Amino acid sequence: MNIHEHQAKDLLRKFGAKVPNGFVVFNISDIKEKIEKIEKINLIIKAQIHAGGRGKAGGIKLVKSKSELINQSNKMLGKILITPQTGKKGKKVQRLFIEEVSEIKKEFYLSCLIDRETAKITFISSIEGGMDIEKVAKESPDKILKTKFSLCKEIGHKDFENIISVFKFDDKQKKEAKKIIDAIYNILITKDASLIEINPLIINKSNNLSCLDAKINFDDNALFRHQDILKLRDLNEEDPVEIEASKYGLSYIKLNGSIGCMVNGAGLAMATMDIIKLYGKEPANFLDVGGGASKEKVKAAFKIILSDKNVKGILINIFGGIMRCDVLATGVVEAAKETKINVPLVIRLAGTNFKEGKEILINSNLKILSAEDLGDAARKIVKAVE
Repeated sequence: MNIHEHQAKDLLRKFGAKVPNGFVVFNISDIKEKIEKIEKINLIIKAQIHAGGRGKAGGIKLVKSKSELINQSNKMLGKILITPQTGKKGKKVQRLFIEEVSEIKKEFYLSCLIDRETAKITFISSIEGGMDIEKVAKESPDKILKTKFSLCKEIGHKDFENIISVFKFDDKQKKEAKKIIDAIYNILITKDASLIEINPLIINKSNNLSCLDAKINFDDNALFRHQDILKLRDLNEEDPVEIEASKYGLSYIKLNGSIGCMVNGAGLAMATMDIIKLYGKEPANFLDVGGGASKEKVKAAFKIILSDKNVKGILINIFGGIMRCDVLATGVVEAAKETKINVPLVIRLAGTNFKEGKEILINSNLKILSAEDLGDAARKIVKAVE
């Protein structure tokens, strides 16, 4: 789950990190009420959407008067921002973060995440602050430092010194950096964050450190432990179909292809999408029904796939372990009859009760193509779609 910049900064502040002063608004009345207490206007308006690249899309503006603040905010609220991360549809701006302008002397990059390859906590430091870190990694990998260590109560002195080594801080800045890095680390381990990114971390005109921008992502599977974090969820930033899928405990991500996929298990889902591409088509979605999906869950998954108008065919690939093939088959048959399916449907079943599942499909009188293995299933659905 993602949260907005202003929410990330609130969280960092609570954990002891230095961030610029600011406030969030949802309409012009909010602005008029909050600027009454501000004597000197030297502010920056930031559109709050779950995507980077806001500045180039017109989502960040500097203002130096109350009238300019009202005017620019009015233009930005309701605007559709299109950035490299939003796709062609863009995202509608429904809230703004208005913050004091920081005079920047230097910019750095700092982030913390879980390195899945080594199963270690990893801090990434770079002197290329304010830049796209992926671009820096590609063009100047020598400017990126990774500090990896196992889970512990607090960051050791040696690891801390390594994290900040590229920044060349003075003693005062090192103390400030310690507070920021401790805040990042404590949020990661106590709130089950999966990524915390400060870009840029700055030295201001007073030679103090401050988190000028912040991004925090959380592990969806751990949200049940953090109701305070779950309350920060902004459904306006999420795909309505993905929201519907989450109600049934389905892992669904819409893609741009024409072949819908229903699979149990993330690894098998990835393999299914890969083999569809291998045979010349693109998957329309990632959809994992999980290991113990009920009949109702399968029906919901089926309907969600069919709600995508780009879907020209469906490939269902199930390996029955905890998930019984006969349960899946029953759900598919009931959903297919309810929705009056009019696209080709290929099903590959293996594992627990797969013979019973195939029998249910055969007796359904639905036009279902059965496949013996994954390669056979991919060939059949691509041929049927073509």
